[in-house]
This record gives sequence, structure tokens and C-alpha cells, in this order.
Amino acid sequence: MANIVAVGLQWGDEGKGKIVDFLAADADIVIRFQGGHNAGHTLVVDDRVFKLSLLPSGVIRPGVMSLIGSGVVIDPWVLVDEIESLDSMGIAVSERNLAIASNASLILPVHAELDIMREERAGKSKIGTTGRGIGPAYEDKVGRRAIRVCDLASEKTIRQRLDGLLEHHAALRKGFGMNAPDARRIYESLLEVAPKILRYAKPIWEILHDARNSNMNVLFEGAQGTFLDIDFGTYPFVTSSSTVAANAFTGTGASPSARDRVLGICKAYSTRVGSGPFPTELNDGTGNRLAEVGRETGTVTGRLRRCGWLDAAMVRQACRISGADAVALTKIDVLDGMSEIKIGVGYDIDGEFREFLPPLADEQARARPVYETLPGWTEPTSNARRLEDLPANSLAYIRRIEALIECPVKILSTSPGRDATIVLDNLFREP
Repeated sequence: MANIVAVGLQWGDEGKGKIVDFLAADADIVIRFQGGHNAGHTLVVDDRVFKLSLLPSGVIRPGVMSLIGSGVVIDPWVLVDEIESLDSMGIAVSERNLAIASNASLILPVHAELDIMREERAGKSKIGTTGRGIGPAYEDKVGRRAIRVCDLASEKTIRQRLDGLLEHHAALRKGFGMNAPDARRIYESLLEVAPKILRYAKPIWEILHDARNSNMNVLFEGAQGTFLDIDFGTYPFVTSSSTVAANAFTGTGASPSARDRVLGICKAYSTRVGSGPFPTELNDGTGNRLAEVGRETGTVTGRLRRCGWLDAAMVRQACRISGADAVALTKIDVLDGMSEIKIGVGYDIDGEFREFLPPLADEQARARPVYETLPGWTEPTSNARRLEDLPANSLAYIRRIEALIECPVKILSTSPGRDATIVLDNLFREP
């Protein structure tokens, strides 16, 4: 048996949902380890489309246990709505197939309100957050003000924790010219939602310990991507959690010894939502074509994604940071019919060639891509189910990517459906 950590290698939206759902067929447990409902996953199963934001992508697989780790910040009302939405689509979610870390922190309405107000005040300097309150919720967690899932079991604890949290937010809101938060309304809302959440509350670390001793396959699911990581991303245009493979253990309570393989997930081109540097961005007809053919709109926000050529230098850096053993390359079919395809192999910053994107924001903004150009292909890849079915030039493109990122491609996604997947290695086999 083997455990897999699946992480995004770009700025998120790499198609992690589909890949995790596909791998979940061989998993006993799928667990989210960071982020919140700012992370959207779209799953296509036959003629049905599932849009998830908090629940792990394995939740629609019968017989798979879905867990939400303590590294995730949870909006309890969104979670309840998502569970009810799946139920209406015939996917039953209960204590038998879902558990939530009892020490996970909650997102409250004041977090989203503060998030939106900050973005509005920032104007052109805004980060481009989803406005879901993720950042402010993590701030309160680190500031030791958060209300956690376990706190919902005690009305006294809820009131005490809420008083301290809202005292802090009242001061922030006053600075923005906002009214003080309605403490009574939030308190009553928490009391109402508490039993709907507490039924799933469990010590996740213990479940994972028992799973390891029972030789179960565990799939750790990350949200967003490496270059949105709070430490390693294009700071300050990043998310508020650690998106890299190492956080799979901090965000769940699993032992680092549980790591068997790290799967990096990467689009065949690049996209980004929100503000921040994007060296290979295409503000032309090619970029528009990628957005149109790839249907590049955010699952959570509906915002259009910025599009550009694959940045192999960035992906190589991400592979090294997370120790990727293999890569799942997605949306190769979006490149069908292009006469030529470019790959970013490094950066020109003030006339100096750089192999990696530097941490300094000003230098990132001045980075100009250095490209290699490869011939495209006219034959479709969307019907390919075997490697030998791929056009020769698309296979050459994949091989060049492998060489540049220094990591083998073991899974290929050729369109959104589950069956449109070419597997070159059974990743759950013990390495």
C-alpha cells in the first residue's frame, strides 16, 4: 500500500479535482489539508458536473472516507450547503464517509466582510482574493482568537471565544468606517449550525494513524498551487496557507513517515486568477483562445483566468520544493490545433538570465520569459486513451516538459471526463 500527496505546481486551477477523483478509485481515504472554500474543484462524471469547494474530491466515490484536516479553515454554513447540494444530486454524505478535524478553525461572516473591505480599499494594489474570508480566518487562527469546531460543543465556550474575536474585529471595522459586528446574530447562527457540524467532528490525526497501521491507501489533497503558497509563492499575491507537500502532515496530524509519493499536478499551459506577476501571460489572441477552449473561469468566483504558455522553469521549482516523484499533466487537449507551442525555460530580468523566479516582487514583475518553440499538432488528443494514440508532436511536447521540469509525467488528462485519462504508472503501488 502507499500514500500519495497531490499538490498543484502552478497558481492553482491545474485540474487537481479530476486527478484526485480519478486516483480516489484506489484510495481508502481522501483528506484535504489546507485552504478553505476559496478552492474550487469541478468533477465531470458521465453527464453530471459536481462543483466542490470544501469537501475533498473523493467524496463522490462510494466506499471512500473523506476527511477535512485541521489545516483547513471551514465556513460551517458553506459546508452544510455543499453537503445538502450533493445530497440533492444523489450523493449521500454522512458520518460514514465524512469526518472533520475537531481542531479545525472556523470562518465567520466577519471574516468575509473584512476580506471584501480590504480588497475594496486596496484599489489597484488588491491581492485578488476570492472575498471568502480565508485570509482573515487564518489571521485569527494564528492570533489565537479563532473559534474551532470543537468549541461548538459548548455554548459558554462559543460566547467566550466570540467575545474575544469580535473585540478585535470591532477595532478593525472602526478603522474602515464599518459598524461593529452583530455579536448576538453570529452567536445564534453558530448555535444553530453547531449540531450539523459536530456530528462529523473527529480526531483526524488518530484516524490517519490507524489507517497507516491498517495499510490503507491515503490520498492527501492540496488546494491552490505552489506559487500561491504563503512562503514560496509570488508574495504578496498569495493565499494565506502553505500549499506545498510538506503541509500535508502539518495540516492533518499525519506523521511525515506516511509520505510515499508526491504527485505534482500541472496544466499543459499556465493560468492565474487575480493579481500578481505572470511572466508567460498572453494578452493576445492566443491567450484568448486558451481561455475559450480551456473554459477558464473560476469554479468558486466565476472570474476569468489569465492564460499563457507553460512556464517550465516555475514548474521545475515547484517540483523541487515539494519533492515531486511524478507529474499529472492536464488539459493537453486545449493545445490541439495550434501550429506552434512555446515553453518558458527561464527569465530575463534586466538583461540577466535566471533559471528560477526570484522572491523579490519587483524582480518578479520585471521578469520576461525566455522561450523554446516546439511544433504543434493538428490531430485531436481528446480521444486518446493510450500513449500511442497521441500525435507525435504532442508526445514530443510532453517529453520536453519532462526534461525541463526534471520529473516524469505519469498521468495525462486529455479532457474533463474520468475516462479521458492515460495512466503510465499505478501510483498507489508501493514505490
